[in-house]
Amino acid sequence: MGLVVAEENGNAGDYLGRKNKYRRMDISEPAADDDFDDVLNHHPGFDKGRNTRKYVFLCAVFASLNSVLLGYDVGVMSGAIIFIQEDLKISEVQQEVLVGCLSILSLFGSLAGGRTSDLIGRKWTMALAAVIFQAGVAVMTFAPSFHVLITGRFLAGVGIGLGVMVAPVYIAEISPSANRGSLTSFPEIFINIGILLGYVSNYAFSGLPVHTNWRVMLAVGILPSVFIGLALFVIPESPRWLVLQNRVEEARAVLLKTNEDEDEVEERLEEIQSAAGIGNTEKHDKPIWHEIMFPSPSLRRMLITGIGIQCFQQITGIDATVYYSPEIFKTAGIKSNSNLLAATVAVGVSKTAFILVAMILIDKIGRKPLLYVSTIGMTICLFFVGATLAFKEGGLGIALAIFSVCGNVAFFSIGIGPICWVISSEIFPLRLRSQAVALGAVGNRVCSGLVAMSFLSVSRMISVGGTFFLFSVISALSVVFVHKLVPETKGKSLEQIELLFQDPQQQQQQRGSEVQMGDVEHLVPK
Repeated sequence: MGLVVAEENGNAGDYLGRKNKYRRMDISEPAADDDFDDVLNHHPGFDKGRNTRKYVFLCAVFASLNSVLLGYDVGVMSGAIIFIQEDLKISEVQQEVLVGCLSILSLFGSLAGGRTSDLIGRKWTMALAAVIFQAGVAVMTFAPSFHVLITGRFLAGVGIGLGVMVAPVYIAEISPSANRGSLTSFPEIFINIGILLGYVSNYAFSGLPVHTNWRVMLAVGILPSVFIGLALFVIPESPRWLVLQNRVEEARAVLLKTNEDEDEVEERLEEIQSAAGIGNTEKHDKPIWHEIMFPSPSLRRMLITGIGIQCFQQITGIDATVYYSPEIFKTAGIKSNSNLLAATVAVGVSKTAFILVAMILIDKIGRKPLLYVSTIGMTICLFFVGATLAFKEGGLGIALAIFSVCGNVAFFSIGIGPICWVISSEIFPLRLRSQAVALGAVGNRVCSGLVAMSFLSVSRMISVGGTFFLFSVISALSVVFVHKLVPETKGKSLEQIELLFQDPQQQQQQRGSEVQMGDVEHLVPK
């Protein structure tokens, strides 16, 4: 009987036959962030489900603000570098280093983010990321020379790396299973919002004197991090991190505020405690990095999937497509600067619009179908970009190039762009999650930097069209990777997802032991 009930509920990883020991909190019981909770709960027409969803939505939005910093830096530097070169008289090589180094520098923040978020919590790691980024922006704003500018760039990169790594982990841990996919895609949306804000900043301040305009452009980047500071008074700590610190009652209070069905809270809490190894000292015998460096077979599968999808997101050439779209359209035959700008804007609009489509569909049709659509669509579009650039056909070739580039970024945004962060934040065990996600973020940043800094050199060797044929081949390999190694995680709790990476024999043994436990409970006289 217990087995049938579990399968109907879709919770094969739950303890079967377990007694329900659900607990309702009294209204007067204190909880974290009481002031914000009171605003929601005492609003006229209060509805528990609606206000729970609103609260989780706001938490995801505030956590994603760090991603605005990355997007803003990418967008604003594309215009600011023109005035920096004129003001500081830097060389072309220094320009390339200044523009392309952020992705490489941010890996230091991502690498440190795993350990930091385990020590001080996900929430305060986001705060630390904002403070470090603010310090970097301040240094860049008043930099008198290239070397000081690079120092500020290093600090900004570390802050961005911390924020980009911890945001999807926090959102995945705070979100209910039914909405986790769409909410965890928020950081990718906010990156694009940041890019747009960077372009607007370039346009708004370009009329100022050369010595001032680029400094103001960079200084405006402090504003999103100020909002992050204000957000700390609203968002709670991750309940899964609280359990790791043995702060179980605080974790229960957060779960009651982020789950509509109060009857599920105690069950989720027991699952988290079990995944964290509370009461089981054997799980804490080995250091975390020892487990990652010498993984078990199931953890090895998780690492290959999590790090692999992060790398494929970048080596399929998305950064080259976005950063160098004017160069691509010039190669296709567009001569006018105004037409180049219009075509580039079309790329940005396509990239942002289809992320919203992904956010709507990810929890309805699942991660894997969207990944198939994304990787197959990108493969086709990248091939056509290469073909139109290799065999120029006048006006038709230009139209096909614009259409293919816009199609490529659209397919990227509907799948592997946001879902890569969703998958990598879902699949790892609780105790290892933050540091394993940090490794994936490092892989992502390294690949991003290598692609961005090598695109022009590779294009000179094999032509721009040939480079996109190469990206098309890599994208085809990503289809195979998704088919073989990426599981469907839609609707499953983070603790249930761990079972997907076990061998079938291990899964059978797990189910068998749960059935035996359920049978024993039914046989014990009450």
